[in-house]
This record gives sequence, structure tokens and C-alpha cells, in this order.
Amino acid sequence: MKIKLFTIPNLLTLSNLLCGAGAIHATLVGGNLTLAFWLIAAAALFDFFDGMAARLLGQSGPLGVQLDSLADDISFGLAPSFVLFVLFDRTNGGALPAWVGWGVFLFAACAALRLAKFNIDEEQHTEFRGLPTPAATLVCVSLGLLSEQTAFAMPAWGVPLTAAVLAGLMVSPLPMFSLKFRGFGWPGNELRYLFLLVAAAMIPLLQLYALPAIVALYVLLSAGRALRKRCAK
Repeated sequence: MKIKLFTIPNLLTLSNLLCGAGAIHATLVGGNLTLAFWLIAAAALFDFFDGMAARLLGQSGPLGVQLDSLADDISFGLAPSFVLFVLFDRTNGGALPAWVGWGVFLFAACAALRLAKFNIDEEQHTEFRGLPTPAATLVCVSLGLLSEQTAFAMPAWGVPLTAAVLAGLMVSPLPMFSLKFRGFGWPGNELRYLFLLVAAAMIPLLQLYALPAIVALYVLLSAGRALRKRCAK
């Protein structure tokens, strides 16, 4: 079987991976968490467009699926874990044992589990099970951005705690709504439109604090939706 390696969707996926690798370099070598944020934001855009390009060009296939998960594990698993590790090191000041900081890599492990499960879980075509890795990643890297661009200062113990909470959400069975529209009418898309409208309002109001707040809103709306469905049974 002849496999085309360098298709447009695969090149977009590789761009995602390269942005993630660049974010790791910016974090560990340059200590630049702001640059790491923007590189991972770019990785998220490439991750969004590679699937769209594959569908539009009719180039979807098993190679693209596997490559996408490998790239995501770098950009949305390992890179944000290093951001949290550097953030812990900056805020700790010797107050906690250094080994506590290694706990942030639980995030990377659970991201890998989340991505592997997504590839084989037939229930995740219309909604997600657990927090998607890009959303969890944006929380991590936004904390790094806030630490450099504002007066925000997270206590050292809060860094591994954040990693643990996000890791748990990624591998949880909590059903979370997808933002993929099958039609643009109001019926069936009420929650999506509500979320997008509130998220858009949050950006000018909260500015750099908007990203973690938007992800928190996404989790709360998904949990409320799941509870309502359970109560309706």
C-alpha cells in the first residue's frame, strides 16, 4: 500500500508538532513562557485546521490519525508540563521539596492516555469524554503567560495541584459538548451558541485572564448538561 507522507493535512500536523517543540525550547532554554504560550496557541490552530483540510481534500486516513496524536502529545502533553515545571521552579523558592515539581508531569501522562483513548473510543464522534487536551493545555500555558505579563502569582503548591486537577479531568468519563456544528440553526446548538457568546464577552472583560475562565466555563456547562441529562432519566 502506497502511503503519501507529505500531504497538506500532514504538513499542518507537523507544523503543530514543530510549534510544540519550539515551545519546549522556549521554556527550557530561554525561560520565555510568553513565547511558549504563543507557540502552543499556534499549535492549537494547526491542530484545528489539519482535520478540516483532511476532510475538504479527501485525504483522511490512518496515518493522519496516528500522526495527529503524536503531534498533540508533544504540543498538548509534554510542552505544557514543562511550562508548569518552570512555573513551579520560579514560585517555589525552596518552600517545597524539588520532587514535588515533578508531579506536574502527571499532566503529560494523562494527556497521552486521553489521546490514545480518543483514537479508539467510538463514543467521541459527537461529544468528548473528558476535557480535550488542547483546552487543558491552554490553562497551563495561560498561567505561564499571566505570571510574566501581569501581577498574577500562583503559590508553588498550586502548580502541581492544577496539573493534577486538569489531568483528572482529561481522563474522566465526564461527557463534554463539542463545538463542531452539524448545522447552524438554533435548535440543537443552544449550548454551543451560549458558550461562544459568553466566551466572547469574557475576552474584553477579563483580557489575559479570559482563557482559564473560558475553560472553567466549558467544564461547568458540560457538568451541568450531564447532570441535567441524568436527572431527566
